[in-house]
Amino acid sequence: MALPAEPAAPDGDPLLPRVARVLRRTRELPDTVTLELATADGSPFPAYRPGEFTMLYVFGVGEIPVSISGDPADRMRLVQTIRAVGPVSSALSRLSAGDVLGIRGPYGTAWPVAAAEGRDVLLMAGGLGLAPLRPAIYQLLANRQKFGRLELMYGTRSPDEILFLHQIENWRRRLDFDVEVTVDHAGGTWRRNVGVVTRLIPRMSVNPRDAIAMVCGPEVMMRYGAIALHDAGMPESGIWMALERNMKCAVGLCGHCQFAGSFACKDGSVMRYDTVRDMLALREI
Repeated sequence: MALPAEPAAPDGDPLLPRVARVLRRTRELPDTVTLELATADGSPFPAYRPGEFTMLYVFGVGEIPVSISGDPADRMRLVQTIRAVGPVSSALSRLSAGDVLGIRGPYGTAWPVAAAEGRDVLLMAGGLGLAPLRPAIYQLLANRQKFGRLELMYGTRSPDEILFLHQIENWRRRLDFDVEVTVDHAGGTWRRNVGVVTRLIPRMSVNPRDAIAMVCGPEVMMRYGAIALHDAGMPESGIWMALERNMKCAVGLCGHCQFAGSFACKDGSVMRYDTVRDMLALREI
């Protein structure tokens, strides 16, 4: 199977942020927002591939890596979905239309969308992990005739924490896209799947022996998800996941994300399961 192309190199100094401005801020969940960004001069953003990330910088606070969650075909807007869990992400989540921020990138490797042509594709997401997979979904649906069965399995803690709820409902109405959502804890009027996302695997519609799986979410979910997919007959070489451990500079200079001979920022964040299986069994450092 063909591997993704080499990571795209940003123009100019890779450590120098460009200025961008917020076009729109959407509250997705109580702790999660989506920012739609434009360049300061109105020019297109650099092209990016599904799975790549940027470094977002709040002046006077700091910067963090954030996976791109928008449509790769739209070069005029860059869409980033952010959960407020620390000083920088909290500052980003408070930005409003017209505010400015710094941006570096795109960086990293991509989901193997091109390599999946002619095959079934399974997307498995947990919680905020749906955001980094959304660009791949856009690209898959835009070229739907090039792929076999297409399926999304999405798990989150409760019905109130389903990310991109209205878009998921629109996807569910398509006849060429199988979408299953499950929650850890049901309540209220929820009448759909209950349990961890791996419980959906026995019912998957794709052919596991010749499918590509793209998995994104908390590491524990990705590790057990990959094991369950392999047990169901999917080759380890067909399973891809995003690892974002300790990324700091995005260009392999600081060494924060170096782990077991690899850099999450340069060699990832999208990596093939058989190349990181042993790493997943080790605790972060």
